[in-house]
Parts: sequence; structure tokens; C-alpha cells
Amino acid sequence: MSLLTLSGSPHVQTDRSVRGIMFDVVIAMVPALLVSFWFFGLGALKVTLVAVIACIFFEWLITKYMLKAKSTVADGSAIVTGILLAFNLPSSLPVWLVILGALVSIGVGKMTFGGLGKNPFNPALVGRVFLLISYPVDMTMWPKPFESRHIFNFGGMDRAALDNITGETPLALAKAGNLDALPGYADLLLGNMYGSLGEISALALLIGALYMLFRKVISWHIPVSYFGSVILFTGILWLIDPTIYMDPLFHLLTGGLVLGAFFMATDMVTSPMSAKGMLIFGAGCGIITIVIRVFGAYPEGVSFAILIMNAFVPILNTYFKPKRFGEVVKNG
Repeated sequence: MSLLTLSGSPHVQTDRSVRGIMFDVVIAMVPALLVSFWFFGLGALKVTLVAVIACIFFEWLITKYMLKAKSTVADGSAIVTGILLAFNLPSSLPVWLVILGALVSIGVGKMTFGGLGKNPFNPALVGRVFLLISYPVDMTMWPKPFESRHIFNFGGMDRAALDNITGETPLALAKAGNLDALPGYADLLLGNMYGSLGEISALALLIGALYMLFRKVISWHIPVSYFGSVILFTGILWLIDPTIYMDPLFHLLTGGLVLGAFFMATDMVTSPMSAKGMLIFGAGCGIITIVIRVFGAYPEGVSFAILIMNAFVPILNTYFKPKRFGEVVKNG
């Protein structure tokens, strides 16, 4: 009989369960969920429910019939992936594309590597980037808040009808140089702007982030270094030429930066284990995000930045290890 039990990381001695942590993350996302329902109505509800149900179904299906292992649906990680995927999608996205995104998130981004604790990349971002690259038109049709609250078409609205209630995100407007059409900072903070479900209200996301920090689900290292590198980089560019480059506050409040910094870059499985590693990880995410936003082809770079830095996590874990218990530190 084997005396050793092998399991996926993380290996942490704690009285908290995976299910409990995932439940806390879901609670933290409730404010942003409610705001998305308020601004986008039935469309936001449709996308969220379909994403969550599809993620749960695909995880159960793959675990039972492909991995032939005990179901892991009860741990709640599929629910978190589903909500995060929905947060990265427009409320007008057809149901079949939401389901396809869930399949890629769970089937490719998570279960291909063996399930929770073994995936090197954030599953929700894998699904989001796949949809963005494969279906760029559908993924960049941003419905207008309030005016799109009635959308509940499972196959997606007619393009001509959708054009009447869609527009560009603040980042897209800034990249095109259309600064006169930008919303004010109050609207950016509250979420009254074009965008995906989870990126429109920085205030709602910050409320959820404070809850996770209070519950010690996440630490401050990655968000602070992420925001710090963004503020430093964009601040330098803004000082060089404020007529071309947007100020740091604009970059903090727009796009998926707050969502990414608190809810996706901090993922325990795909982020570094040590404090130093986390600080470098967050700084790298911030730099890559702004490089893509300012100099790249896409107006937003959060998803790509986090996935790129996910690939460096094994290296960061190798070179920035926490001191082992009982380790002798040499002087000099």
C-alpha cells in the first residue's frame, strides 16, 4: 500500500478549504455582477448564467468521461471561472459563443492540464483571448448601458440593430484620438460606459477586492505592484506629452485593469508563491498592459499581459523561493 498521496499544488497547511475560498471570491464578485445587471439588464444575466452553467457542465463531463476521476464541480472553481469569463464578455454576445468560450476555458485552459491546481494559465483568460482572436467583431460589439438592458436574444441580435446601441470603449476612443467623446472620471468610476460586464465599474470591483483582502483570499503584493508600474509608466508618458498620452488615473479606471489586478492576476494557481515573485509578476503585468495599450494593435492589454506573465511563474518560483523552515542563513 502506498504511504504517499500525490496531489496538485498548492500545498499549504491551513484550515480553509478550496470550496470556502471560491465561495469568498464569488461573494467578492457580487457587487460587480449587480452593477452589470443594472447597466446591461437581461443581456448581462444571460451571459453570466450561460457561462457559469456551461463551465460546470464541461468540467463535470470531462472529469467523468475523459479523466475518469471523481467530480470536482463541488469545489466551486468552475463557478468562479464562469463568472470571470462572463466578466470579460460583452452582454450582446450570442449564447453559442459564450458556450464555446466556456469549453475552451475549462477544456483547454484547465482540464487539459489535469484540473484545478495544475493549470499554468488563468482559464477564464484563455477562453476570452480565444474568442477575441477568433471572433473579433462579436467580441468588440459593446452595447450602451441602459439602452441595451432589453437584449435577451440567444442567437445574438441582428448586426444592423446592434449597431444602433453599440459604441467604443474609453480605451478605444483614446487610442483613436477621439478624446472629446471620453466619459468623465465619475462615469469611469461608477461604470457608466461601454465595455464588458466586469470592467465597467471600478468602484464595485474595489469593494469586492477589499472583501478578499479582509478575508485574506489575496495579498496586496500583485495589485499594488501592478498599479504601481502602470502609474509610473503612464505617468512618464503623460509628462512627456499629455496631448497624446492619457494620464495614470484614466488607465487605472478603464478597461479590465482593476478586474485583472485583483481577480485574475492574483489567482493562487497561476501566480508566484513568494512575495518578491508576486511583486515582479505584478510589475510585469503592468508594463506589458501599457505597452499593448499604447503601442500595440489592441486598445486593451490586460488579458494578454496576465497570460504572458503566467508563463514566467515557474521561473519566478524557482529564483524567488521563500526561506524554508530551519534553513541556516550564512553571514557574509
